[in-house]
Amino acid sequence: MTYFSTVSNVRYEGKNSTNPFAFKFYNAEEVIGDKTMEDHLRFGVAYWHTFTEDLTDPFGVGTAIRPWNHLKGLDLAKARVEAAFEFFEKLSVPYFCFHDVDIAPEGENLKESNKNQDVIVAMMKDYMKDSKTKLLWNTVNNFSHPRFVHGAASSNHADVFAYAAAKVKKGLEIGKELGAENYVFWGGREGYETLLNTDMKLELDNLGRFFHLAVAYAKEIGFDAQFLIEPKPKEPTSHQYDFDVASGYAFLQHYGLEKDFKFNIEANHATLAGHTFEHELHYARIHGMLGSVDANQGHPLLGWDTDEFPTDIYATTLAMYEILKNGGLGRGGLNFDAKVRRGSFAAEDLVEAHIAGMDSFAVGLKVAQKLLDDGVLEAVVEDRYQSYSTGIGKQIVDETVSLQELEQHAYTLDTIQQTSGKLERIKAIINQYVLTMYADQ
Repeated sequence: MTYFSTVSNVRYEGKNSTNPFAFKFYNAEEVIGDKTMEDHLRFGVAYWHTFTEDLTDPFGVGTAIRPWNHLKGLDLAKARVEAAFEFFEKLSVPYFCFHDVDIAPEGENLKESNKNQDVIVAMMKDYMKDSKTKLLWNTVNNFSHPRFVHGAASSNHADVFAYAAAKVKKGLEIGKELGAENYVFWGGREGYETLLNTDMKLELDNLGRFFHLAVAYAKEIGFDAQFLIEPKPKEPTSHQYDFDVASGYAFLQHYGLEKDFKFNIEANHATLAGHTFEHELHYARIHGMLGSVDANQGHPLLGWDTDEFPTDIYATTLAMYEILKNGGLGRGGLNFDAKVRRGSFAAEDLVEAHIAGMDSFAVGLKVAQKLLDDGVLEAVVEDRYQSYSTGIGKQIVDETVSLQELEQHAYTLDTIQQTSGKLERIKAIINQYVLTMYADQ
């Protein structure tokens, strides 16, 4: 059966194309810097938003019209696999990602759930033999079911901890079987509502123990994927333990896990934490912890995780700047953890949304590479901090000065001549790079 019959294989046609099912800027084979676009961007499709999302929101039932909607149970799961690999081929994406419950229905008990997964994993493995699309990462959903009402690894109930651990064990085995390059932990319920009934230290300690158990089992079975933590603030608990990269990094250091994990950073989660996307990427990068990216954006007028497809060129440019400065994403990628809007309910809208996101990051890549080639922002930063390259500044950086010596230096200062940060000029320069690059093509 064909699930996307109105769509042919998507090709690059250039910026003047009027074909909605063509790339305008993403040319997979075009070399940017030292790699092709495909190798730089490593795009992935999120199984949950693309094939299981029905576009339900807090105020209304789902609107998505999908060719597989009439099916149930394992029949539905099998149809989604068929649709997924058709979709991957038509977009020629190199990767996909999933949670356990995205690919197979939960059973009456854990054993039945695992058997359901085995059926679908075998089917996926067979499809992957003839597909270029590989598994970027997998994970387990330890947050949706009522059993996780008080958390998973941080639950007050030891049986829930055990159940969550068993699901992760299965997830690690599936990741190895399908050749996943990464494995993600998203603590959707790892947090608390109030300290009035919470033993925070026990919960944090248990979360650390949980991760150590996962690391140990991955080594035991020879699963060498990169482990990733995906920070998210606020939703659904008032106080998430994985609030942002900084708090996550402190957690990893405290529990001796910083060598085993990196971060999977989502744009919309960054803004919910009160940060910009590039801030979270930058913080992870300068600490050697940038692993992978969930590519989406939030809505500036809404205060929740809207998971929109990324179309903000300014944001993709600054994101790609950080990723290029990182030397790329290594084993990670740009996974579209994004869903079409509720009014975009047709199956073909899924294709157009991915085209928009892929084109947006392609533009960001090209502009970011040009900014780096020309040394624009590096020159700005170097000039702004030049006082640390000589004299007392260099002594501070080299840690060869005492507090007493700093005091003596300060006594000699009648005035301190500040220089302008020129922020508006810098933003105008970035705009110039974005606009002139594509006006000239």
